[in-house]
Amino acid sequence: MGGGSAVVRVLRDRTAGRCLAGVVVSGFGTSALWLTAGIWVKSLTGSNSLAALTVFAMWAPVLAGPALGAPADRMDRKVLLVRGNLVTAFLLVPLVLVDSGRTAWLLFAVLVLHGASGVVLDAAESALVAGTVPASLLADFNGLRMTANEGMKLVAPLAGAGLYVRFGGPSVALLAAVTCALAALVFARLPVRRSPATADLPPAGSRRDELAAGLRRIRASAVLRPLVTAGAATMLLAGVNGAVTFAYVDEVLGRAPAYAGVLYAVQGAGSVAVGLLAGPLLRRLPERLFAAGGIAVFALGVGARTVSPDTVALAASAAIGFGLPCVLVAAMTAVQRETPDAVLGRTAATAGSLMTAPNAVALALGAGLVAVVDVRVLTAAAGVAGVLAAMVLAAGARRRRDATASPRA
Repeated sequence: MGGGSAVVRVLRDRTAGRCLAGVVVSGFGTSALWLTAGIWVKSLTGSNSLAALTVFAMWAPVLAGPALGAPADRMDRKVLLVRGNLVTAFLLVPLVLVDSGRTAWLLFAVLVLHGASGVVLDAAESALVAGTVPASLLADFNGLRMTANEGMKLVAPLAGAGLYVRFGGPSVALLAAVTCALAALVFARLPVRRSPATADLPPAGSRRDELAAGLRRIRASAVLRPLVTAGAATMLLAGVNGAVTFAYVDEVLGRAPAYAGVLYAVQGAGSVAVGLLAGPLLRRLPERLFAAGGIAVFALGVGARTVSPDTVALAASAAIGFGLPCVLVAAMTAVQRETPDAVLGRTAATAGSLMTAPNAVALALGAGLVAVVDVRVLTAAAGVAGVLAAMVLAAGARRRRDATASPRA
């Protein structure tokens, strides 16, 4: 009951509710474009490699997270959310000109810019929410945000694929542009009087010092450092798992490639479920234990992909979807709670980069490994590594709890 009432309070909070609405609207178009871009490039060029690069194009800007997060500490965050979405909408419109292999470069250029915009906007939104939503509701908000994102990934790709088949790639690009413009309208109505005051910021130092502020904050924090490190390790393993999915479907399950879509849908449903439960669980468990439990569930799901029954495959996908977001939600909630407003944008973007960049690297490495290593060996190794990571994080939580309790003993 308490968890349900907290969700209601989040949705009734005008800032939190409208931020979630903006996430849903813009996420719909982004998810539709994400899937369709690969199909579009494949149809234009006939190249599987170029089609695969569309995902990397949208992920690549994450590597520049510290720099891209800086505007969220130097500008009014509400204004940044509005203008950023409008600029993204305009950037997507030229994709109507992509009609052959010779113009495919334009699609890649826009995808990179779209990914960069996403990093900036995520940092601005995270920082704005941390300063306006009650701290007791941050975990619930982040869980619901995860639910919204994953829910869009279940629905939007189908809509994007249908549009693509009926009207072609430009129609999906225009859909994404419209959703960004609508998100700008939603964010423009945020009831925020005062986004971060630049007067509160410390005197500007060197460019390098400013960009490293988020990293220094994470390294110096006994709360943030282990959570972000665990998140990076988990996303590395998630990348390996993602890279071997089609090989797993073929070599272990003996199914057609399309069966991967079923597994992804079940995984997405698991992520939607944990998003709804994250807030209540984080009120009952320390962040490290919540994250460690999620990593363990994720690892067991990956390890279970060494066997072939369909029931195990579906259960494993649900476990992966349920466990993987836990450390991400815990880490970002801790970032919002522990970080001073003056560096919150850069710290949020840096944490996001540190946790998601390993996924992109592992996707590339895993694609090479699966060609020379049995998929069962890779999933077993990833599962064991995940369990070890969970044990290390849980042990650290126990030591921290004991150290906190000892002065009172």
